[in-house]
Amino acid sequence: MNSFFERRYIIAGIFITIFIILLARLFYIQIIDDRYELYASKNVLRHNIIFPERGSILDRNGKTLVQNVPFYDIMVTPNQVKPFDTVEFCHLLGIDKPEFYRRWAKAMKYSPSLPSGFEKQIPAQTFASIRERLSEFPGFSPVTRYLRTYPDSVAAHFLGYIGEVTDRDIKRYGGYYQPGDYIGVTGVEKSYEAVLRGQRGVQNLMVDSRNKPKGHYANGLYDTAAVAGQRLTSSLDITIQKFGEQLMQNKVGSIVAIEPSTGEILCYVSSPTYDPNLMVGRERGNNAAKMYADVYNPFFIRPIQAKYPPGSSFKPLSALIALQEGIITPQDTYFCPGYYKAGNRRIPCNNGEAHGLVNLSSAVAESCNGYFSMVFQRILDHNGTRQTEATFANWRANVNKFGLGSKLGLDMPGESRGNVPTPLHYDNVYKHGGWHSSTIISLAIGQGELEATPLQMANLECTIANHGYYYKPHLIKAIGAENVIKKEYTQRNYVGIDSTYFEPVINGMQAVVDRGTGIRSKIPGIVMCGKTGTAQNPHGEANSVFVAFAPRDNPKIAIAVVVENSGEGAHWAAPIASFIVEKYLRGSVSSRESGITPEYFENANKLPDLSYKIKERTADSLRKVKRDSLLKHQNLKSASGNGKKDTANKYLAVQVKNKEDE
Repeated sequence: MNSFFERRYIIAGIFITIFIILLARLFYIQIIDDRYELYASKNVLRHNIIFPERGSILDRNGKTLVQNVPFYDIMVTPNQVKPFDTVEFCHLLGIDKPEFYRRWAKAMKYSPSLPSGFEKQIPAQTFASIRERLSEFPGFSPVTRYLRTYPDSVAAHFLGYIGEVTDRDIKRYGGYYQPGDYIGVTGVEKSYEAVLRGQRGVQNLMVDSRNKPKGHYANGLYDTAAVAGQRLTSSLDITIQKFGEQLMQNKVGSIVAIEPSTGEILCYVSSPTYDPNLMVGRERGNNAAKMYADVYNPFFIRPIQAKYPPGSSFKPLSALIALQEGIITPQDTYFCPGYYKAGNRRIPCNNGEAHGLVNLSSAVAESCNGYFSMVFQRILDHNGTRQTEATFANWRANVNKFGLGSKLGLDMPGESRGNVPTPLHYDNVYKHGGWHSSTIISLAIGQGELEATPLQMANLECTIANHGYYYKPHLIKAIGAENVIKKEYTQRNYVGIDSTYFEPVINGMQAVVDRGTGIRSKIPGIVMCGKTGTAQNPHGEANSVFVAFAPRDNPKIAIAVVVENSGEGAHWAAPIASFIVEKYLRGSVSSRESGITPEYFENANKLPDLSYKIKERTADSLRKVKRDSLLKHQNLKSASGNGKKDTANKYLAVQVKNKEDE
């Protein structure tokens, strides 16, 4: 009897212990350890990302440059897929079975449990028919995204384009982006990505064991709405932007126009350009490949990346420095016999023209190489020839103040510094102490190693128009409804030249248009001050350059135009600049005494002969195939022994010959 009671207590104790253990485990699972809650929630909850619309971009007058159009991606989560009719699914998407399995393998490699893109960029009309049947294929779900559309197909280099994120983008942004997301790749889309992309939303949906939706979790209490990206207002004027692109058709070069009183960029043309709509949609890759193969490189952003010798547009700068340092006066004269002799070198004036007695204003008006060579040599020899290097360093520092030789801080990626050579450069070329003012005299007329971007040239004109200062150029003037001009864009950047010294230069620039080399571009009723330039080019004709601002009093626009390989600045760059200036100031272009018309320049073809680039590419390709063929030959030789030497040589000869024939 006692034994029976003892066994009963033992058995009861065992059951009680097991019950306590189960209770403790249940408490741990439900209260302490949240892993099981997560596992359960994954089985019943689906977190759908709601992608916001990117912010639109407007011109300075509120006209739309870029907006959005919805499209759809089909996402797949492999471990949620049930057996289905793959043939019917392939037919629905318009793909074949090999392509289906390729995409399936890619999705499995990415993650069996996470969604990834299976079919991308489906237009709304096409998706309407797919949506009706998508529920038949568990594990496949749609996601709404937005692509860009460009109503006027202009300003491609300013706007840039978006593309899918790369692994590098994902890493750089700390996992904010996922594969299949879109990000700004170039232009304003890239530099203002954080503003344009908006904020994602999340829907927490409940599903049953068959993955069918059962409504919002907690009645949507924990859902978040997507917030659209903010609108950007640019400084561009779409009217003159479109006009400028028309004028630069079938030409290589750039137009940059700036408002001197603010630094706002009004026109930003890079030619050749492209339709930004080509960088949207399923054909984007094919279109991009064609443009990358184009010898004229339409993706190259010439306003800020192309570097040209500024030519005669640079001439007044050294004179202004010399005036400030008291080395010359506006009244100092120079007799021009048609050339300038620097040491044993002769610097001819344009076409060998003898200008006779000139002062600063008339030298600017007649673009006298001799006068500005004289000024440059006086500056460098001012402290004696033994101090040339130190004096040149001081001259270079003064040039840098005008924004040359350094980035201007544009709110766009990819800006070039241009080039103002350093004393070290000449020490490396000529050895220390082996160069003097006569050695580098070509800098006096904007040639030699001196290089500037069109943006820097236009900014130089702003400085002259403002009598000694400029505002940093910028392209965005407002985000949303707020003015967001950065403080650095509202500050005056003084170049260290007294304002009174600019008048003789401006007098000469007005004379250039009124009666000098730019007379064909004179605008009736508008006083435009300009400077033509003919910058030497190692391949073909010189680059046509023209810089200007207008009107003379209270200038509203400063401009730089470069037309590559087209000859003198007066023939091509100057007329194009005058059309842009008048269009901006008046809204239309009047008839000119010279008879020039915009239609003539729009229809003219000045594309340079770039056959030398094609030859360089062909030569590189031939060198590569020869190198590859030699490696194959060596492999054949080592594999077959010396007895197969003739066969390998024949193989090499055939491969090279075939490539040369191509």
